[in-house]
Amino acid sequence: MSRLNTLTTTFAMVLGLAISHAALGQHQGHHHGSAPAAAPQPAASAELPWAEAEIRRVDLAAGKLSLRHGEIKNLEMPPMTMVFTVQDKSSMEGLKAGDRIRFTADQVQGTYTVLKLEKLP
Repeated sequence: MSRLNTLTTTFAMVLGLAISHAALGQHQGHHHGSAPAAAPQPAASAELPWAEAEIRRVDLAAGKLSLRHGEIKNLEMPPMTMVFTVQDKSSMEGLKAGDRIRFTADQVQGTYTVLKLEKLP
């Protein structure tokens, strides 16, 4: 084989590998238009178990409730008193210390959050 044929063959192989590598990179970077994996989301509130609590403090401006609550099964949390962020501040209107509620809660972006609440009679 002549030197020219050897150089041409080598060039064709390198070019072919470069094109294959570029095509592979594009294919791996685009999964049929899908977006990157999303962060885990909390379970739908309809699926979460209800817990009961007594309101100890209401901070409507901050959207937080201090609750003395029973067990929260989905969070594997025993009864205790702690502060929760409330997802929908409007659900806090009319609540005061001493009121009894039932609620669902989950961890949203690292924060214990009340997703739904209902005032008990």
